[in-house]
Amino acid sequence: MPDTLRGTTYHILAFGCQMNEHDAERIAGMLEACGSVCAGSLEESDILVYLTCCVRLSAETRLFGHVASCKNIPVREGSPLDERIIAIGGCIAQRDGEALLERFGHVSAVFGTQAAHRLPAMIEEAIEHGRCSADTSDDPGAFTADLPTHRATRWSAWLPIMCGCDNFCSYCIVPYVRGRERSRSIGDVVAEAQRYVDEGVKEITLLGQNVNSFGRDEHGEPRFAEVLRAVDATGIERLRFVTSHPKDLHDDVIALFGELDSLMPALHLPFQSGSDAVLARMNRRYTRAHYLELIRKLKTVRPDIALSTDVIVGFPGETEDDFEQTRSLIEEVGFAQAFTFIFSPRSGTPAADMDGMLDAEVVQRRFDALVDTVQRSAFAYNQGEVGRTVPVLVEGPSKRGADVIAGKSPKNQTVHAKAPAGASAADLAGSIVDIAVSEAKTWYLFGEVV
Repeated sequence: MPDTLRGTTYHILAFGCQMNEHDAERIAGMLEACGSVCAGSLEESDILVYLTCCVRLSAETRLFGHVASCKNIPVREGSPLDERIIAIGGCIAQRDGEALLERFGHVSAVFGTQAAHRLPAMIEEAIEHGRCSADTSDDPGAFTADLPTHRATRWSAWLPIMCGCDNFCSYCIVPYVRGRERSRSIGDVVAEAQRYVDEGVKEITLLGQNVNSFGRDEHGEPRFAEVLRAVDATGIERLRFVTSHPKDLHDDVIALFGELDSLMPALHLPFQSGSDAVLARMNRRYTRAHYLELIRKLKTVRPDIALSTDVIVGFPGETEDDFEQTRSLIEEVGFAQAFTFIFSPRSGTPAADMDGMLDAEVVQRRFDALVDTVQRSAFAYNQGEVGRTVPVLVEGPSKRGADVIAGKSPKNQTVHAKAPAGASAADLAGSIVDIAVSEAKTWYLFGEVV
């Protein structure tokens, strides 16, 4: 790419899922290939890029407030630009397109989920001609994964293996803004993984809206187990993946938790509701019994596996009994972590027009009760780590202090420990150290470096 943006600085703000975090790294790679340099803050940026989520109303509200508030922030002293260039990308950009340019007169570019590769050209047009533009085209030949990347850390990497979703859960906007499922070739995935391993990356996380269905669009059946085996063969030390749909988690993938040393004993498997009636209205296409059978199989193969999940409270028509079935499923499974959400109607999805919208006070009461159940489950799970020594991939200093390590266990638990004498937490970032766990809280472990 030509260095047409040399002398400028950029700042990226990503709201939402891991796919947005990955897209942020690719956009950073593109802008740097064009000569722009990362700025430490919004105020120091000449180019400000928002990557957005519209799955929940809260993320949308946060974005709109943020974009509006930066209108009057002056461009930095010494900037080669007269005005800051502001671009909005991601799911909201795909959904709203030019409407965002009309709503925010200070925004110069809007690019959809499959138009990220056009961002440098759109920025150049805005700088040279003052032209505002929006691109929400669906380019089936363009993968964000094919763009240059600037990873947030040298020791871990997001690796997208597919994009889009074919499930059309009744509450979810993703198929409408990310498009239908498209898988990368296994050869491209493995080549990228091998490059990361050769660069010293210790942990790779495979990404997709539904990784378990990888390859179905090309081969008529999923080939995700084949991908896991192939990436494991690159010599990667730690391998993870998100996100999985229970209806597509098959026995061949489950079996790999007991076969591949690199595959970490942690799985995020959203169940959303413990009620069959609600699951049917959500169009999830599995039952409570099916989900629990998957859990049984996983624990048979890997008894110590750490399970996390997503749960929606207050879906239209949810009864008190439906809610209790959800709460009891959390207690039965014993999740290490759960992300709880209040139902957020998204315009354009079937659930937005369903009868049976619940009173806000009822939903909040159920949500609070569910959070309490989740916290008790996570606390109980973590108690099993006390007295064990766990290998921790150090991410750097903890918020507790520069001399305290913060990192992730194989089960994706946050672990803290005082850095050993003569070493700093920053110096240890990217290394794997053994930590003897002496204390377990709800959301983290604490111990000593062995």
